[in-house]
Amino acid sequence: MGIHGLMSYVGEHKQFFTDLQLRNTKIIIDGNNLFHRLYFESNLDLQHGGDYDSFTDIVHKFFETLSICRIYPYVVLDGGCDLSDKKFVTLKERARDKIQVAYSISRGGGGSVLPLLTREVFKQALTKLEVPFVQCFSEADRDIMSLANHWNCPVLTLDSDFCIFDLKAGYCPLNYFQWRNLCTCEGTLDCYIPARCFSLERLCSHFSHMNKALLPLFAVMNGNDYINLPALETFFSKVRLPVGGSGWRGRKHVRIQGLLNWLSRFADPTEAIDNVLKYLKKHEREEIRELLCASMEEYEQSDVNLEDFFQNGNFDSQVTRKLELPQWMLEALAKGHLSPFISDALLLRRTILHVQVENMQRRSAHTVALPIRQVIYGLLLNASQNSEVTSPSKQSNKLPIVREFDRSQKTLKKSFVPTTMLPRNFCEDHRPLATLTEVPRSDRLKLLLETLGVKASILQPIPSPLWLPVAVTCYWMRYSEPKVKLHHLQALLLGMVFGELYKTTTSSPDPAVFHVKDKMIYDQFLKWKEKNFQKLLDLDTAHTFCQWQCCLQMGLHLNQLLSTPLPEPDLTRLYCGTLVHRLCKELKSAHGAENLLISSPKMSQLYCDLLHAVKSTVPPDFFQETTKTTKSCKEKNKQATSQAETTRQHGTLEAQPFCDVNNRFASLMVED
Repeated sequence: MGIHGLMSYVGEHKQFFTDLQLRNTKIIIDGNNLFHRLYFESNLDLQHGGDYDSFTDIVHKFFETLSICRIYPYVVLDGGCDLSDKKFVTLKERARDKIQVAYSISRGGGGSVLPLLTREVFKQALTKLEVPFVQCFSEADRDIMSLANHWNCPVLTLDSDFCIFDLKAGYCPLNYFQWRNLCTCEGTLDCYIPARCFSLERLCSHFSHMNKALLPLFAVMNGNDYINLPALETFFSKVRLPVGGSGWRGRKHVRIQGLLNWLSRFADPTEAIDNVLKYLKKHEREEIRELLCASMEEYEQSDVNLEDFFQNGNFDSQVTRKLELPQWMLEALAKGHLSPFISDALLLRRTILHVQVENMQRRSAHTVALPIRQVIYGLLLNASQNSEVTSPSKQSNKLPIVREFDRSQKTLKKSFVPTTMLPRNFCEDHRPLATLTEVPRSDRLKLLLETLGVKASILQPIPSPLWLPVAVTCYWMRYSEPKVKLHHLQALLLGMVFGELYKTTTSSPDPAVFHVKDKMIYDQFLKWKEKNFQKLLDLDTAHTFCQWQCCLQMGLHLNQLLSTPLPEPDLTRLYCGTLVHRLCKELKSAHGAENLLISSPKMSQLYCDLLHAVKSTVPPDFFQETTKTTKSCKEKNKQATSQAETTRQHGTLEAQPFCDVNNRFASLMVED
């Protein structure tokens, strides 16, 4: 959630903390806070779409350090939005702010916007490291508190709400968690991580030994992500808060100090609320009392038994029982096999598409993936074909609508997106979700490939972990705006080869296991990656690759929803933004892409197979402006024929390709 100004306030008071030598303990980790913190504090590139390989290495180092200290992590991730949607106003404000920050970064300015696939990369890294994690069904704070108290272990996060929760073993803020500064206990070989633990008792003691039960009321009155009552401003304008002391910086700190002092006079929340209401108009009092009491419940423990999940794989709560979702979907969401994007679209019929560092003068990079999202919405909301639908006008009246919030120029816009109608075999008995896992894999694969506009045959020469990325790349090639140029495609595919080089050269330190020339090529790629960029970003190139990431993200979500008819790709080594952008520059100004791999026949063959597969889905003259290509790749591509696109009626999947993406976008109803 987050309480306005509280984290910086307590940070100025060392007396609220105790020093810890953290070792030999379980620890509950706020996953969302951690992956943001690890990415942003590590000086990773933010302009070029994400250095996911470097981020993965940092995640590995973090958890390896915990292991050395015998700290046993359990990671808890936020899920989708709460069914009450009470945080929606805050989410929209943050989305608007991120658009402005992304614009600043695109122009060489400061700020932090998380690359689009960071969360998915983080989950894959946890899986490889065998770090147990769970994805909750809304914000995870209360679930984290419940588990930490049950196990009597500390919480690692950077969320000021944990200054309010009554935690038995305390809260360790991430900014004081010195995991890079490993220490050894004196006289032993045991290692520990220096940390600080926030003490609720010390805070209450400082404010005249106030009742800790008053702190949730303080949080609600001060303002958090869920509640910001204008009526309380009447209270603050009338009451004289006893600030005490001097030198507090800023209005927020003055209010925090004064409000805590004022609340410390009362024995319990009931007495305090009665005194708050005295300052309000009589007709407002009961409504405000109910709102305050309801909001304070957000700081109580949840009924979710995460211990049962981590030990037995069972996730059960009152919330999940009310949702009445199929069991397979509940399990997939809890295990992180489905994204919160899916639950938001299904339960709220609303999604917020995250901005990237892109060209703000062009349409949002997410526009290109709109048809993929419409298929996802169709699966979730049961947009089935039936004989009653006979015309596009009647279709639009019957198809479910999803509200999408996305960037338009430098503002946040809402669009009403109709779902795509699906074949009958996905919607029998109007229960697609309940029976989706029972649909034969061949049918699920057919739907996925038809959505992306590719045939299974073109994927056969390619290693199976790259099937989905290549299929997505074929889709992106046809619909990207501005048009993809050959050096964009070459750089992207070379980036994928770079990921494969990593696997062959680092899987064993023994040179006999890998080809020495592969190591030389890998090292050369690393040098390009580490070259300094000019401050000015090539906006259209950035926009082109942002569109590819949007297509990949939605391709991943659709593949997951269909129970992975294609293997899940390894995102940790699939795309490295700084390398791909650097290769773009090299390929425009210097040698051909094939020359980079000429000393490794295996990698050269992989690159040619990737290039041939993608080029076989576009007309032969698609790249006629560009002449660079290798003789070997030319020979492979001689036999490639264009799979000419045929326009299909809106909302059907009977023909392979989709109708024009721009036409779909233009047909949507858009408003502020």
